[in-house]
Amino acid sequence: MQFVKVTVSPTTTRAVRRVERSLNWALRRADAALERLHLGGKKAPYDDLRYEFFGGPGEGLRTKHYDKSLRLLWKAEEHAPYLGFRDCSSSENQRRELGQLSLSEEEQVQLARMSSAEFKALLDREYSLREKQALVALLSAIGHGEAYAWLVSAQLLAAVKSTGARAALSLQVLEEAKHFLVLRELVRAFDVPIPRLSAPEYVLLERVLKAQGLEKLFGMNVVVEGIALGLFGMLSHLPGMEILRLFHLDESRHSALPSNYFREFPLSAQARKSPRKRLGRLGMILPALALIPTLEDDMAELGIDAFDFGGAVVRKIAQLAERNGFDLPIPTQALLERTNDLLNAYCAIARPGHEQKRFIEQETTRGERELSIEGEVFLGKRAREDAGRIQTPGRNPSLVATSRTTVSTDA
Repeated sequence: MQFVKVTVSPTTTRAVRRVERSLNWALRRADAALERLHLGGKKAPYDDLRYEFFGGPGEGLRTKHYDKSLRLLWKAEEHAPYLGFRDCSSSENQRRELGQLSLSEEEQVQLARMSSAEFKALLDREYSLREKQALVALLSAIGHGEAYAWLVSAQLLAAVKSTGARAALSLQVLEEAKHFLVLRELVRAFDVPIPRLSAPEYVLLERVLKAQGLEKLFGMNVVVEGIALGLFGMLSHLPGMEILRLFHLDESRHSALPSNYFREFPLSAQARKSPRKRLGRLGMILPALALIPTLEDDMAELGIDAFDFGGAVVRKIAQLAERNGFDLPIPTQALLERTNDLLNAYCAIARPGHEQKRFIEQETTRGERELSIEGEVFLGKRAREDAGRIQTPGRNPSLVATSRTTVSTDA
């Protein structure tokens, strides 16, 4: 391409450059001085000379989270056409239409019938009114959490180092927005009242939002995402809830982020061992324990023991905290034993004839793929060797999700 050049004065050009360099130097010196005096100065942790955020390029984090998240960025229009989203591009719609040509006549009828009205008819057919209320109570609890996750992940952008880490968090912000919007439409499709946040969940989410620095990473990506993983993994096999498998896969990457990040930027000894921070972490786990009784009635309606679920989730949260170096006031095993004692003590009062149970050894996640994903997130590859030790009631290989591949912390 040829351009028509514009004539300029060389003298003026040189003068402008000199003035700009002088002002730039003065501004940088002033900001550096203010920063040393803790009076402000430059706020963005960005190195414009290197064209990178402080901490380096972080290519490993970028490929494990940003690139992978984009590859696995699912579209609601494709996977849940009954919700009314139109987020597929024209080329994606064309590929989908070509793919449909290979379906059998029965499969094409099944796909075509899933309009919004027909999806609601499916829910009416599959669930009683009380079951729908129970599902909405559980799904809305996650949905409210997604709203907070959206806020917290955006704030975490300023707390992590390296361009790769910020790319990973940027995709999490995008995915949390999608989770909130899509889950809200899914919940509304049940046509039953949507409950507000329960008190324990409100306390938990507010504490996470108010946490400082990387403690938000513990509160959101370890505690809240750990609970969400458990709920999605527990419900994704139910009729009409297959899209939750995609939520589950996204949350697995979010839960894996601290592990990958701390490999490159380990928590300092002070951050790990600080009594104040360790107590603060416990203070974010305790509301999760208090949440269990509030879910009992609704989970029971769906054939789930809330205390099995609670024991499984606390076990996974404790394992993930230990794996990431987020020390707690007491050792992991001691925390689990005290949790088990507490759950049994509550059940001894609330459930006549209750017999002691190892709640912390239960598993409420369904589906081989979901279990495999969680195993790598919470324990690493070693978990697959130990999978037989965990009690998984109703485990059914036919529930394996096939639409996506596992995203592990070691990928």
